[in-house]
Amino acid sequence: MSESFAVGNRQIFALAGPAMLANVTTPLLGVVATATIGRLGDAAILGGVAMAALVFDCMFWLFGFLRMGTVALTAQAFGARDPGEQRAVLVRALITAAAIGLALIALQAPMATAVFDIMGGSGSVTDAARQYFFIRLWSAPFALGNYVMLGWLVGLARPLLALAIQIAVNVINMALTVAFVLGLDWGISGAAFAAVIAESCGLIIGLAIAWHMIGASLDLKGAILFDAGKIGRMLAINRDIMIRTAALIAAFLFFTAKGAQAGDVTLAANAVLHNFTLVGAFFLDGLANAAEQLCGRAFGARDRAAFGHTVRLIVVWGFVFGAAATAIFMLIGSPLIDLMTASPDVRLVAHRFLWLAALAPVCGVMAFCFDGIYIGATWVRDMRNLMVAAFLIYLGTWWATLPLGNTGLWIAILSFFIARGVLQAARYPALARTIPART
Repeated sequence: MSESFAVGNRQIFALAGPAMLANVTTPLLGVVATATIGRLGDAAILGGVAMAALVFDCMFWLFGFLRMGTVALTAQAFGARDPGEQRAVLVRALITAAAIGLALIALQAPMATAVFDIMGGSGSVTDAARQYFFIRLWSAPFALGNYVMLGWLVGLARPLLALAIQIAVNVINMALTVAFVLGLDWGISGAAFAAVIAESCGLIIGLAIAWHMIGASLDLKGAILFDAGKIGRMLAINRDIMIRTAALIAAFLFFTAKGAQAGDVTLAANAVLHNFTLVGAFFLDGLANAAEQLCGRAFGARDRAAFGHTVRLIVVWGFVFGAAATAIFMLIGSPLIDLMTASPDVRLVAHRFLWLAALAPVCGVMAFCFDGIYIGATWVRDMRNLMVAAFLIYLGTWWATLPLGNTGLWIAILSFFIARGVLQAARYPALARTIPART
């Protein structure tokens, strides 16, 4: 049985606010880790941690479907008032996360060889990166399990609990990094062990919260848990989100690679400016989280009116935040650049391309908003296809603007943001008509 529910600004920000806060606080972990490792005075160790951390960022990002898919399926079961399916979604997703995490651990040796050979760092940097990699990889089952827990809690409209887990993981990680690296003099291994312990603690906390929420009784029949149709649907959703994410990662790696080919100064300037796009993404991603839950809940409740109202509110607030971020970067971007880099050459190039980087939030509004909408409704096959189409538009734009150098590269990445949003917005009306009607 499903029921109608109200959607307003309060509901939007009750979900988006904690996600925004979590996104803003997460970079503190990287700052603490960098500062702590930096105190060791060995550039190779610092470079190794940075290289390995990039590998984990991309790898775990690729498995982000564990969070997004869990949000959508849980929210739909929540909207349909089906507590049995809510629990089944959690258990199925945790089993999937464990299987993937254990597979990554089993494949650690060939993965390390392939990845670090491609990255091509110096011998000392690669040795440090491999040392960090082989320890931290043991956190994979726990980190992926945390993705599931966060998605499940958001899907049930409990974002503050999800935020609490994220903060706990980050605080434990930061405290143990300082203690292990500087206090116990464990060096780079200390930073890796800190990540493993923090992620495992996060999962224990999440499981304890979930156990309390379901009344300390799983009460789940095997026929429901192992429903072939539900498992097949989950795997198909995860597959399509994974392909979509792989295309997104490829787009950013392509941007970085082409910037590197333009020289060290251009690469550094683009890296500085990329921070502006990340900050804008913090806020827009919060709205995407709200869209995932509310659209998923409305879809599960078969409430077309609530679904449509959610979409309108998400898009309106998306443009508000996107335009505000663009305006702020235009106004104070120059002093921020000077704060982030002391190199006169890098500053000069970054100032030249600031106006393009500042446009990223407003250009990406539709992409972020409709990603959340599509995930909530599990229109992930269409989202996958439209992402691939946008990626091809991105490559075509880059090729057409080659004579413009780095300006053309920035135009291409902005066209990628715009194309994703426009394509999804154009497809949306036809998909919205397929939402089941309430009975």
